[in-house]
Amino acid sequence: MSTLRVVSTDKSPAAIGPYSQAIVANGFVFASGQIPVNPETNNIVSDHVQEQVRQTLRNLSNVLEAANSSLSRVVKTTVYIKDMNDFSAINETYAEQGEEYLSGVLLLSNDLYRLFRFLVTPDLPERVLR
Repeated sequence: MSTLRVVSTDKSPAAIGPYSQAIVANGFVFASGQIPVNPETNNIVSDHVQEQVRQTLRNLSNVLEAANSSLSRVVKTTVYIKDMNDFSAINETYAEQGEEYLSGVLLLSNDLYRLFRFLVTPDLPERVLR
């Protein structure tokens, strides 16, 4: 029988719907989407895409820590962006995490590959650039 554990932390924005920040199931963490909201102010941090990416990654990192995991163990992410012209800035900001990129796929030291899927959509909340 599968064991499910709801993950919640006040170090990331609260879920704004009938879902949780993450669920741990059989050792896997399934995290809900994050946006660049500062959990202390509940405001989007900036109009600059790189600062929005940094805040989003901080929020995700905090949720993963609450689930006893970390960004270094992430296998796949999906990034929604409004404008493909922001792709390079987003990619550079992801690279700040200290991992090495190879052909758009992040190579981890234990030979697992971290997959990134970028989807372009005009339907993100107001002022959210990524």
